[in-house]
Amino acid sequence: MALLSRPLTPSHCILRRNVHKYTTAIHVVSPHPHWLLPNPPVLLRFRRPVSFPPHIPRSSLTSATAPLLQDAGATAAVLAGAYSLVLTFDTLNHRNLIHQSLSRKLVHILSGLLFAACWPIFSTSTQARYFASVVPLVNCLRLIVHGFSLVTDEGLIKSVTREGNPQELLRGPLYYVLILIFCALAFWRESPTGVISLAMMCGGDGVADIIGRRFGSMKLPYNQHKSWAGSMSMFICGFLISIGMLYYYSALGYFQLDWTWTFQRVALVALVATVVESLPITEIVDDNITVPLVSMVVSMLSFGY
Repeated sequence: MALLSRPLTPSHCILRRNVHKYTTAIHVVSPHPHWLLPNPPVLLRFRRPVSFPPHIPRSSLTSATAPLLQDAGATAAVLAGAYSLVLTFDTLNHRNLIHQSLSRKLVHILSGLLFAACWPIFSTSTQARYFASVVPLVNCLRLIVHGFSLVTDEGLIKSVTREGNPQELLRGPLYYVLILIFCALAFWRESPTGVISLAMMCGGDGVADIIGRRFGSMKLPYNQHKSWAGSMSMFICGFLISIGMLYYYSALGYFQLDWTWTFQRVALVALVATVVESLPITEIVDDNITVPLVSMVVSMLSFGY
């Protein structure tokens, strides 16, 4: 009876209090009746970890998805613009409002420059350059499909080839879009090198072909397929377009340049690219490879990045 009437100790009372609702109660089980124990059974409680999905503020979710939505929208817009550009010149050519060779060169000039000019509409996230590279990648796959005649598109062939042969899509035009992909992934908006390389390949080389065909009566002594007028126009237009693109990116705050020093470096890049473009090596290596690669090397040596 003394055992039964023994009062609870303060510790027992504390253990019997209610604790946090996310707990599990267990009883101490003994083979002996509880009245034979020196102390009465005690209801013990322990905390059980309860896992809940972490609470993420709505503002954090919005800030995380905003760059993805911006990049996806920019990719769709640039793709639509690229398709519209080719379709426009195809329509002009079909209606005999513009010659095929001029249409092809205007697509050559505008598509790459407009692609580079659209880079600022992408977000500042690390994946932005990969979204941007989707645009030339889609065109690359399109050229491969039509180049192997898996699908026929007469408008595309007339817009970007010299002789209307689908296999031409696998040479110059394919190299062109591969350079666009490389510049977007390797240099993006943080380096003048990618901008200058595209300006020389698209603007300089494209204008040189147009001017050379119209006013290229005086041929170069070491290459009868190139003219003084074409080479001079490539140097001047490549230099001016490069400076214009650099000013555009500098005004947007992507890099700051000393313009006196920049003019000298860009002139050197334009001169070297013009000399390489004038060499009689087109049958061996396409201009869409030599001109941008040489521009990249000289730009990196001049600007350091």
